[in-house]
Amino acid sequence: MRFFVGVFVTLLVIMDPLGTVPAFLALAGHRSPAQRRRLAWQAVAVAGAVIGLFAVFGQQILAYLGITLSALRGAGGLLLLLVALELLTGRNGEPEAVSEVNVALVPLGTPLIAGPGAIVATIVFSREAHGFTDALAIALALAAVLVLLYLSLRFSIALLRLLRPGGIHLLTRLFGLLLAAIAVQLIAESVRGFVRG
Repeated sequence: MRFFVGVFVTLLVIMDPLGTVPAFLALAGHRSPAQRRRLAWQAVAVAGAVIGLFAVFGQQILAYLGITLSALRGAGGLLLLLVALELLTGRNGEPEAVSEVNVALVPLGTPLIAGPGAIVATIVFSREAHGFTDALAIALALAAVLVLLYLSLRFSIALLRLLRPGGIHLLTRLFGLLLAAIAVQLIAESVRGFVRG
């Protein structure tokens, strides 16, 4: 139980269900309600699949490809920076700029939800797991966090009734700036990791 609580709290803080709401509204606010509902569960499903894959095979994948955790952070930061630039320049509202599938897979599913922090934490917990009970605790904690993430995205749609197109436009620019800051922070952590390494 203690191990479950530790994994749950750590993943909850890193994946931040409430913190994903603004990015979701900025990226999917102009879509129909049915599309937004579909994007919400697709993004959470993708995040769960990515984190589950790294929980089971993460150490082997990174070792086989020769990828360090710092490189993973840097890649996530660069990807987020590209998305942030699209939000800031206003190109995300055009169908050609971000397709429906791309929004669910990238950047919502990964690296916003299943980002480097969540992947690294999952790999660390997998190293610490001893036996079936600990593995089950990791799986249950991840499932609980993903359910909270889905609920936060699913019911964030209600905020759109309060926000007019002008409000969505303003939020898109604001959250593009915040996303850019997160991206720069990830890249800075990646550089620090390379220097220490």
